[in-house]
This record gives sequence, C-alpha cells and structure tokens, in this order.
Amino acid sequence: MEKVKNETQTKRELVITRIINAPRELVFKAFTESERLAQWWGPKGSEIKVSKLELRPGGTFLYNMSRPDGLLLWGKFVYREIIAPERIVFINSFSDENGNIIRAPFSETFPLEVMNTLTLTEENGKTTLTLRGLPINATDEENETFFAMTEGMQQGFKGTFDQLEEYLNKIQSK
Repeated sequence: MEKVKNETQTKRELVITRIINAPRELVFKAFTESERLAQWWGPKGSEIKVSKLELRPGGTFLYNMSRPDGLLLWGKFVYREIIAPERIVFINSFSDENGNIIRAPFSETFPLEVMNTLTLTEENGKTTLTLRGLPINATDEENETFFAMTEGMQQGFKGTFDQLEEYLNKIQSK
C-alpha cells in the first residue's frame, strides 16, 4: 500500500524544467553563491538579501525578500546533498529572521517543509534545469494544499527562472 501512495505523490509533485542558454557550471554558481542568488532569486519585483549561505550538507541558506507592497518574508533552505555542478537537494521553508520554521503567510495549511531536488545537465553549452518539489513531514491537508497550488507555483518559478536567465545573459555578455 505504501508503494501506491508514493507513486501517487510522485505523479503530483511539482516539476519545472527549463533550458537555459548558459553552461552548467555557471548555472550551478548562480544557485550556490550568495552574491549571485541575490541578483535573481525570488518573485519578480522582490529584493533579496542573503543573511547566511553555508553550502554543505546540513548547511543553511537564510534570506529575506522585500516585496514591492512592503511585506518582508524570510525563507530558508537546509541543504541535504550537493553534487557540484549537477545536483542540489534541499528542504525549503518559510522562516523567521532566526531561521525558525514558520507557516507560509498566505496559507495556514501550506506544508512547513518542501523537499526540492535541482538537477542540471548540459548539452552544447545549454543547461537543462529540472526542479522537483514534494512536501515532507506533511499532513494530508497540507499535501492537498500543496497539490492545489502547483499551477501557481509553476507560474511563480517561471518568473524566478526568467530572472535567472536575464541575470545569466547579462553576465555572459560582459
């Protein structure tokens, strides 16, 4: 019975794939260096400030996002696996400024933790980025909220990855 549940969850995971006109090494650096992340991470129009970036298994990326409407949000990654330059596994959460996990400001039933797997493959100087996300340690209600929001998350990550692509185009043209 557990196997069926996992297959169902896998079919409902968030999956985003994007081909980026940049070498894999550079895309990996954009995800792993604080000064680069601050240039593109987050929703369009938000300003990112990196508080901490410890790129190692068990390490933390703690940041805040100031939105144009004045709302300040904190986010946190806890890295599980890093295989440069091809794979990063991390747990993503909303947090307070001290890194304590908190509820998402937009939903009392959004999962507290989402496991993300980022894979990067390169062919002919272009990188295929694939991000897979799935709630962990979540209740059935939290899973349902996540699955109901996947279309909106797809749109949000499209804007974020548009910014990544703009940033990479800009630095490659210098």
